[in-house]
Amino acid sequence: MSLDELTAAMQDTYSGYDDDLSLSLDRETRNELALLETALEPESTDELVRRAIHLLFQSTVETGRMDFHLRSGFDVTYDEYLSGMTFDDMTGANSYPSLDEERRYRF
Repeated sequence: MSLDELTAAMQDTYSGYDDDLSLSLDRETRNELALLETALEPESTDELVRRAIHLLFQSTVETGRMDFHLRSGFDVTYDEYLSGMTFDDMTGANSYPSLDEERRYRF
C-alpha cells in the first residue's frame, strides 16, 4: 500500500460518516460515560465522545502505535501522511535514475 491508498481510504471512511453517528454501548461503557458526564458536566454527551476521540488519537500518535499500524498497512508513517510525501520523496531517493549495469563504468 502507499500514501495515495491511505489518503483514498481516509476519504472513503470520512465520507461514510453521517452527521449523526449512533453507537451501541455495553454496560461498562454506559457506566463510565455516566460517571464522566456527571463529574465533568459537559454541554452534551457528544462533547465527551469528541474529547475521548481526541485523547485516543493523541495517545496513539504519541506512543508510536499510529506509525506502527500505518507502516504495517500502508507502508507510510503519520509524518509522511501529514506532509503528503514519503521519506524517499523528501530525500530525493526516488529521483535517482536506475543504474545500467552494462554501462556502469563507461564515461
